[in-house]
Amino acid sequence: MEGLMLARVLGDLAPHLPARTLGWAFPDETTAALLLDGVGNLVLSYRPPQPVVFLSRERLRGEPHNGFQRYLAARVRGDLTAAEQLKLDRVFALHFAGEDGFVPQPPTRLVFEVTGRNANVLVLEPGEGFSGRILIAAREITGSRNRFRTVRSGGEYTPPPPYDKLDPRTLTAEEARSLATLPIGRWRERLDGLGPLLGAELGRRAGLPPGEVPGDRWPQVLAAVQSLVADPSVSEGVMQEGAREAARAEKAAALQKALREPLDKRVTLLDNQLADVSRAEAGLDAAAQDRAEADLLMAYAHTVEPGAASALLPAFDGSGEVPVALDPSLGAVQNAEKRYARARRREEVYERLAEREPGLRAELEEARARLAQLDTASLEELEALSATLQQERPEKSPYGMRFTTPGGFEVLVGRNNKENATLTHRLGRSLDHWFHAQGYPGSHVLVRSGGRDLDLPDILYAARLAAAHSKARGSSNVPVDYTRIKHVWRPRGAPAGQVHYTDQKTVFVDGTLPE
Repeated sequence: MEGLMLARVLGDLAPHLPARTLGWAFPDETTAALLLDGVGNLVLSYRPPQPVVFLSRERLRGEPHNGFQRYLAARVRGDLTAAEQLKLDRVFALHFAGEDGFVPQPPTRLVFEVTGRNANVLVLEPGEGFSGRILIAAREITGSRNRFRTVRSGGEYTPPPPYDKLDPRTLTAEEARSLATLPIGRWRERLDGLGPLLGAELGRRAGLPPGEVPGDRWPQVLAAVQSLVADPSVSEGVMQEGAREAARAEKAAALQKALREPLDKRVTLLDNQLADVSRAEAGLDAAAQDRAEADLLMAYAHTVEPGAASALLPAFDGSGEVPVALDPSLGAVQNAEKRYARARRREEVYERLAEREPGLRAELEEARARLAQLDTASLEELEALSATLQQERPEKSPYGMRFTTPGGFEVLVGRNNKENATLTHRLGRSLDHWFHAQGYPGSHVLVRSGGRDLDLPDILYAARLAAAHSKARGSSNVPVDYTRIKHVWRPRGAPAGQVHYTDQKTVFVDGTLPE
C-alpha cells in the first residue's frame, strides 16, 4: 500500500473525526478492526508483506488471538480524535482519548507502519507527533534482527528516517518542469507517496512509456500527477476496494496453505488404512492354506513322526502328497491348533477392517473433494471448511492420546519420546500398569488402574494399543510386555523415553487398534 493510497483512506476518515468507538474485532491473528459510530470498520491488516488499511461496512467479528490484540481490546479505548500521516510516508498515527469507568483507560496513540515486510503496529503513550515511549508492539524487533532500529515495549519509538521528496499534492509547474529531464518511470523517486504501482499508473495516465523523457510534455505529466492525487486508484480497480480485496486474497491464500496440510495428511492416512484392508484381504489366502494344512495334520496326526520338521501328507482330493512344515518342538495336533489360531486371527482382522472399509472410502472421497475445492473456494467457503475441520478434530490431551478400556480404566498413549517419559515417570503411579511392544520402538502405554488388577479384556485392549502405536503396527502375533510402573526405570544418562523394566508378563496381540 502506497503513501497516496493511505492518504486517501485517512482523507475519507477525517470528516468523521472525532468519532465514537464501539469496540474492536479481530478476524484473524494479524487483523484488527475498529468499529466507528456512523463510519463502519477501520480495518488494520498488518500481516507482512502486504499490510493494508481500509474502511469497510462489512460486519466483522472475532475475539483477540494473542496478547497484543488483547491489549488493544482492553487499553486502546475512547473516542478516536485524530488521524495523522507522516508526510506521505506509509506511517500514520491514530489518537485515542481514553475513557473513564470502573477501570479508567488513559489516552493512547496507535502507530501503524504499513511498510511491506517490516509492517508493524505499536501503541505509544499519549503525546504529539511520532515519538514517545512504546507501550506494546505487535512485532518486537531486537538488535539481533535489525542493528539499525529496534522496537521493544518500554523503549522509545524511532520513526522512519526523514527524506526529501516533492509533495505531489502541492507540486508546482516550476517543480514539474525541473523533473522534465527524468524518464517518467523515475518520477516516483522524486515524488512522495508514489511506489511502483502508482508510478506505473502515472505513466499510463500521462500516456508515456516508463523510459520516455517528458521534455516539453511535462504539463500533461503534471496533470496526471494532479489526477493521481485526486484519485489514487489503478487500472485494476479503486484503491480502497483493491486494498480490501488484497487483504481478503492474502487471508484466503493463508487459509488454503493451512488447510492443505491436514487434508493431505488425512488422505495419506486413509490411503494407508485402506491398504491395511487390502493386506488383510490378501491374508485370507494364507488363512485358507493354514486351515487346509491344519485339517491334514488333524486327519493324519498318527502318521507324523514326533520331532519331525516337515511331513508329506496325502491330499484329500487324491491329487498327491502335500508338504507341510512343522515346528519340531510341537506335536502334530499342536501344530494344527497353531495353524487354526493363526487363520482365525487373520480372518478376524479382515472382518474388522472390512466393516470399516465403506466408511474409510467415503471419508477418503470427502477428503479428496475438499482438497480439490481448495484452489477455487472463496474466503467464506475456506473459513467454513476451517471451522468444520476444527470441529471434527479430536480433542488433544496435554499428555498423550486418551482411551478407555472395556473395564472403564483410563489409558494414555505417548505420542513422542518426551510424552513417553512424562507418562511413565511423572503421571504414572507406582501401581498403575505400563505396556510396551517387546523389541519394537513405540509408545509407552499407561493404564491408570490405581492399584487394581486388570481383567484380561483390559490387558488385551492396552496391549493392542501398544502394538498399534509401535513399529510392529499391522503385524500379527506381536509380543507386548506389561508390568507395574514401580518396576520401570530410566537408566542413568539414557535419553527421554528409554527405560528398563522387570517383573513383566507378555501377551501376543495383533498390531491393529482395538475396536
